[in-house]
Amino acid sequence: MFKLYYYPNNASLAPHFLLHHVNADYELLLVDKKSNVQKSPDYLKLNPAGRIPTLVVDQQPIFESPAICMHICELFPDSGLMPHIGDPKRALFYQWLTFLNNTLQAELMVRYYPHRHTNDQATIPNIVAAQDDRIADALSIINDQLAYNQYLLGDQLSACDYFLFMLAEWSLPIETSPLAFEHLAFYLKRLCANSTIRAVCAIEEIDLSPFESYSPELNKEGVIVGT
Repeated sequence: MFKLYYYPNNASLAPHFLLHHVNADYELLLVDKKSNVQKSPDYLKLNPAGRIPTLVVDQQPIFESPAICMHICELFPDSGLMPHIGDPKRALFYQWLTFLNNTLQAELMVRYYPHRHTNDQATIPNIVAAQDDRIADALSIINDQLAYNQYLLGDQLSACDYFLFMLAEWSLPIETSPLAFEHLAFYLKRLCANSTIRAVCAIEEIDLSPFESYSPELNKEGVIVGT
């Protein structure tokens, strides 16, 4: 039995996808951010960082979403969610999961919590504008990777794709959203048909319609605008 401490559409979403994908026996435990439960003494015993998610496996708590994802992949090696040791694509798995966490997610966190990164409130609009550009740059790199690949690692779905879907959901309000990138937008629309994504998003009440309804804007020549 796994215990996943989660909050809907939070960093727990990617581990939630993986637990569902591997058909694990797991329990969801809501950490109510609205009541700041993640900073409570009991929760801090599990996760001293006071953030979500935390996964408890055999009474051992693990925090940090990418670490949890890798651990789930290793516990279910036949799931195909992470290339086996010796597979050249295993290095690409580490590369993309790290890029998603250290670049895209990190930029999103500055964008949504700009007050944590300045002691002058007047600079917040400038931070937000700059972050929108940096997030768009990261999404552009991902878009280029998907130009000739069905998934981030090629033709095989991996945990990286579930992690990316989580971050793409968070990126929708950004000035240049994921749906502004042709290959990324079609990829996200295709992932909406994934049974795990549909089931978990239903549990967490996440609206998939922005991705499902994607229809590119075409110019007079029938070419997608912006490409």
